[in-house]
Amino acid sequence: MTRHDTLLNTQLFSSLLLILLIAGTWAASESSGTERSAQSPPNILVIISEDNGQELGCYGNPHVKTPVLNGLASEGVRFHNAYVPQAGCSQSRAAYLTGLYPHQNGQIGLATWNFRMYNETQPNLVQSLHDAGYRTGVIGKIHVNPKTAFPFDFKRITTSNFARQHLKKYATEASTFFTESSEPFFLAVNYPDAHRPFTKQVAGLPAKPLSGSDVPPLNYMGLDSPQLRTETANYYNCMNRLDHLIGDLLSTLKESGKDKDTLVVYFGDHGADLLRGKRTSYEGGVRVPMIIRWPGHTKPGTVRTELVTTLDLMPTLLDAAGAPAPEKLPGQSLAPLFQNEAAQWREHLYTEYHLHSAHNFFPQRTVRDSRYKLIKNLQPDQINPGYAFTINRFFEGLPEVIQAASPQVRSAYRLMERPPEYELYDLQNDPWEFENLAADPQHRQRLETLREKLKRWRVETNDPLLNPVNRARLKTEIESCFIDGKPVKKALKLDYPNYFFD
Repeated sequence: MTRHDTLLNTQLFSSLLLILLIAGTWAASESSGTERSAQSPPNILVIISEDNGQELGCYGNPHVKTPVLNGLASEGVRFHNAYVPQAGCSQSRAAYLTGLYPHQNGQIGLATWNFRMYNETQPNLVQSLHDAGYRTGVIGKIHVNPKTAFPFDFKRITTSNFARQHLKKYATEASTFFTESSEPFFLAVNYPDAHRPFTKQVAGLPAKPLSGSDVPPLNYMGLDSPQLRTETANYYNCMNRLDHLIGDLLSTLKESGKDKDTLVVYFGDHGADLLRGKRTSYEGGVRVPMIIRWPGHTKPGTVRTELVTTLDLMPTLLDAAGAPAPEKLPGQSLAPLFQNEAAQWREHLYTEYHLHSAHNFFPQRTVRDSRYKLIKNLQPDQINPGYAFTINRFFEGLPEVIQAASPQVRSAYRLMERPPEYELYDLQNDPWEFENLAADPQHRQRLETLREKLKRWRVETNDPLLNPVNRARLKTEIESCFIDGKPVKKALKLDYPNYFFD
């Protein structure tokens, strides 16, 4: 070999080495940057709003301006028939975090009234993702007892913040979380809107608030008055403000460079705090908006009409993360519904109610299929204390407004106050549940079929209230905290986690 050949080989080797070094540096920079490979587990961002149903533009409401959530739905999947297991804040949140019904995890009432999960060590979404290598964070309230069950690495704005203070901090705190680490993350952001008080405008949001003259009351209330129109308008103002704040949050996610690697879930924790909404088993209470966007996995603009529940979120997110799910969860991964393709899915969906605070103990169990819905009242033909509790939260003349309504609506409100054992509704012809068909001979077979489905579900999920002794004992515990006719929080002594499954 000549000296010229040796020099040429040396130059070729040096050039090859330089190319390899540059390629290695580029690959390292790509792997440590904001975007991860397609095989990497996605980041997960869960956005939860307070006390709102499907009153969004993308669900067909003409008065609520939600361009951000409309856009999220156009980029992902919107679930038309999405439900929470119980229409209460703590109960709904504990259910999505554990993948279990309230009667299975123990959070049957508000955490602020000392209701709690049975067992701090039972598997939950946060712990499972933490164990799978995720960095976990929460902005806003947790509202489940005990909070120590959820190993969040990052906690900010830990109060409910119903005063709507420093609303821009939700996005700025999230920005900090997004950029602090390159690890895959799980972040839950819990907004105070649209919880009461229905604040018309905060810090200029919404820019053009609605007034009572702009809107009719929600259909499921069945009533109309200037006061109810004002309540509805300010509820809508909360939703318009919420959309703007979620826009700020999603903008910070995009600015972080991680939006393409992030699975985003949005849902409402239950329906609005209006008549026949929150604290009920009616559609206005348990039916919620739910949207999922996962770039590369969800087909943009997909609308699914299957019966889904927030109990499906834990298996869905663990599946996406490649993490094992606990056995025998009642929910199932939503992945088969991410595309516009036919899928085998559940034919029946179940919800329940126990109480919210000590004011309104009135347990119920429900089942619905694609058209009909059955509610079983476990204390039939008794006064439902939740009726007066809700009516008294409104203006003084509300009973007169109810009396001026149509006979069908008046009858529905009387039924709410003292329900029979069964309520059966045809959601196709009566979507707002004003006509109880349970005593109609033409629907006897339908009632029997749903009643058997409900009974089987209660047995399969080990419902502690199948035992009437448990229900009576819990009722006694709750009533023992009443002093001079009013419940006192510090007097409420709860032992149900220790005897429900004896």
